[in-house]
Amino acid sequence: MTTADLIEETYFSLTVNKVRTGLTMLGIVIGIGSVIAMVSIGQGAQGSIESSIQSIGSNLILVMPGTQRGPGFQVSQGRGSARSLKQEDADAIAKEVSMVNAVAPELSGRYQVTSKGKNTNTQVIGTVSSYPSVRNVQIDEGSFITDQHVRSIAKVAVIGPTARDDLFGEGVSAIGQTIRIKQVEFKIVGITKTKGGSGFGSQDDMIFVPLSSAQRFLAGDEYLTTISIQAQDADAMAAVQQQVTDLLLNRHHISEPTLADFNILNQSDIVATASSITNTLTILLGAIAGISLLVGGIGIMNMMLTTVTERTREIGLRKAIGAKNADISVQFLTESVVLTFLGGLVGVFFGWLASSAVTQFAGIATAISLTSVLLAFGVSGAIGVAFGYYPARRAASLNPIEALRYE
Repeated sequence: MTTADLIEETYFSLTVNKVRTGLTMLGIVIGIGSVIAMVSIGQGAQGSIESSIQSIGSNLILVMPGTQRGPGFQVSQGRGSARSLKQEDADAIAKEVSMVNAVAPELSGRYQVTSKGKNTNTQVIGTVSSYPSVRNVQIDEGSFITDQHVRSIAKVAVIGPTARDDLFGEGVSAIGQTIRIKQVEFKIVGITKTKGGSGFGSQDDMIFVPLSSAQRFLAGDEYLTTISIQAQDADAMAAVQQQVTDLLLNRHHISEPTLADFNILNQSDIVATASSITNTLTILLGAIAGISLLVGGIGIMNMMLTTVTERTREIGLRKAIGAKNADISVQFLTESVVLTFLGGLVGVFFGWLASSAVTQFAGIATAISLTSVLLAFGVSGAIGVAFGYYPARRAASLNPIEALRYE
């Protein structure tokens, strides 16, 4: 049997009963489409999370108060509850740790902020002039907090665009306006550029004030909630983390690292952990959607077995005029593979359509990769071979004489 004959026979066999062929393909279309859509949602979530983590800074290391323990170090009172970090720690890190570009001490908390007739509950961060370079913050209008503001305990503020819209209305120029935090008035001197994000962690919904002002007027003490450190490059992060650990253990007179009153988070470790979680989620979503592929494969096997029964006399006639078992087997196997391949092609299209709809209407980021598309085609072809093999072998093994007698 020539290739042209094989293609012609396959086309005729699949189009002779278009409704049955279409319904059989539907299982593969749904399966492949579901896998593409689910994997794209998982990959989109991974990209979104990684982007959000990277947006908080480059080559970033965060030092935070550790877990405060009760007498005998038996009872943990919660991560971050210890009041153990001070400005002197940040100064020591900046002076004594090598391969560090900048250090930004922070004192953060959520406060009710009011303006003329409006109010919002948002994150207020007391920090210094190096914060923008460490945490990837850019100024859209005005200027950021300066060293002079910190030294003079100035009552000035830099606000994010979301906080500005909540307090003054969308698009309103807030430079020179005043806001009240804990009954203390702060004059707005700058607006940050939009970075995106939502919820409590949105960097657009933050207000920045001088660290000294936050310590005196808001918190009422000299402790820090975070020390942000920017390493020179990604390769230096591990060495910087170790130097910071050794320095703070020595400054806090702690000989046993397991009893440290601070925690250090490495940005690359956070990204790796988030990627691991989202990869597991993507695999889970793909596996759940893949169940429909199994159902579709069973449907194809059922159709091919029915076709073998219907075409028994045709198979007998072909064998009687010289067709070999291999010719019959290849014919039916080709029909099965073409059926699943076409279903996979349509499924990829509908998967892309579903992903686009999720992004458009649900606002969830999706990302369709070439790997997932190629995998979908590979899986659909494999299903055609796996579930078409038995019907093809059954057709090839028919006795030509008995086949010709079949009614």
